Amino acid sequence: MGKNKKISKLINKFWKILGPGLVTGASDDDPSGIATYSQAGAQFGLATLWTALLTFPLMASIQETCARIGMVTSQGLTGTLKKNYPKSVLYLMVIFSFPAIILNIGADIAGMGAVSNLLFPSISAIFFSFTFTLILLLSMIYLPYQKLAAILKYLCIILLVYLIIPFLAKVDFLRVIKYTLIPTIHFNKDFLKILVALLGTTISPYLFFWQATMEVEDMKKTQLLVNKKLIHKMEIDVDFGMLFSNIVMFFIILTTGTVLFNGGIHQIDTVEQAAKALGPLAGKSAYLLFATGIIGTGFLAIPVLCGSLSYILSETFGWEEGFDKKFHEAKAFYSVIAISLIIGLLINYIGISPIQALIYSAVLYGVTAPVIIAIILHIANNKNIMGEFTNTRWSNILGISTLLLMSFSTIVLFYYQFFER
Repeated sequence: MGKNKKISKLINKFWKILGPGLVTGASDDDPSGIATYSQAGAQFGLATLWTALLTFPLMASIQETCARIGMVTSQGLTGTLKKNYPKSVLYLMVIFSFPAIILNIGADIAGMGAVSNLLFPSISAIFFSFTFTLILLLSMIYLPYQKLAAILKYLCIILLVYLIIPFLAKVDFLRVIKYTLIPTIHFNKDFLKILVALLGTTISPYLFFWQATMEVEDMKKTQLLVNKKLIHKMEIDVDFGMLFSNIVMFFIILTTGTVLFNGGIHQIDTVEQAAKALGPLAGKSAYLLFATGIIGTGFLAIPVLCGSLSYILSETFGWEEGFDKKFHEAKAFYSVIAISLIIGLLINYIGISPIQALIYSAVLYGVTAPVIIAIILHIANNKNIMGEFTNTRWSNILGISTLLLMSFSTIVLFYYQFFER
C-alpha cells in the first residue's frame, strides 16, 4: 500500500509540473494535423514514421527557447519583438500570421463538424460547426484562466485514444521498428511534399507565440522569480509535451499506414475521410475512437490558435490582454477571439474548402517560420534581453538545424506549389 501511495505522489508531482508545454504539444495534433498524418500513412504506409524521431528534438528546442524568453522577459514574443526590433519586422509577422491562423481555425472547425456528422448523420455538419464555435467562444470568454488552463490540460488525455487504435488492427512490429529507425526517402514530388507538410504541421509559428505567452501567464499566477530550478521544470514540461505530440503523430501514421494503406486507400484529404475509411477496415471501435479524438483535439487546439492570434495583436497594439481578465477588462482581446472564430466558421461557406485552407495556411506558415525562428534565436542569444539565461551551445545547434530545415522545406514547398505542376 505504501508503495502505491509513493507512486501516486510521484505521478501527482509530475502532473503539477506539466502545464503550458503539454498543452502546446497536444494542441499541435489538431484536426488539420491529424489530416496531414493520415495522408502520410495512407499514401506511403509506414515510410514516414521516422519523421516523428526527427521533429521531436527540433520542436522541443524551439519551444523551450520560446518558453525561456517568456519567463525571462515577462512578455510574449510579440512584446519582445516590439521592444527590441524594427516595427517593420513586427508588422510583417502580424500580416502573415493573421490569415494563416484564421485559415487553420476554419479547417479545424470544419473537421470537427464533418466528423460529428459522420457519428450522427441525421444532424448536419453546419449545425455541429456552429454549436462547437459557440461553446468555444463562451468558454474562452467566461472561464477564468486557471479553469481554462486546467480544462485544456485534461483535454490532452483524449489524445491517448490514438495510442490504442493500432492495437485494434494487425500490426507488423518488425516493419514498424525498421521504418522508425531507418529513414526512408523517395525523391519524388508527392513524397517530398508530404515531408514538408509534416514539418510545417509540427513546427508551426503560432505555437511559438502561445508557448512564450502561457509561460508569462503562469509566472504571473505563481509570482515566482526566474531561476535555474524553474527553468528546469519548464524544460521537463516542454520536453514531455513535445514528446507526447510526436508519439501521437507516430501512432496516427502507424494506424493509417497499417489499416488504410494496406486496405488500398491511398488518398485522404480530410479527417472525416480518414475516420470513415477506418470503419470497414479496422472495425467500429477504431472508427469511433478516431472520430472522438478529432472532436476532442479541436476543443484543445482552437483556443490555442485563437489565443495565439489575440495575444499577437494585443501585444502589437498595446491592448489589455489575458485569459485571466474578464471581458470588460480586455474587450479588444476577447473581440479578436470572437472575430477569428466567426471568420473561421464562415470560411467554410464562402467557397474555400478545408483542404484549400490547409494549403494556404501551410504556405503562409512556410514564409513566416524561418524568419521567426531566426529572430527567436537572435533574442535567445542576446545578453541584454536574456541575461544569464541565453541559449546553450546545444540549444543553438538544434535551433540552427531547425532554421535550416524549415528554410529548405519552404523552398521545396514553394517550388512544388507554384512551379511544378
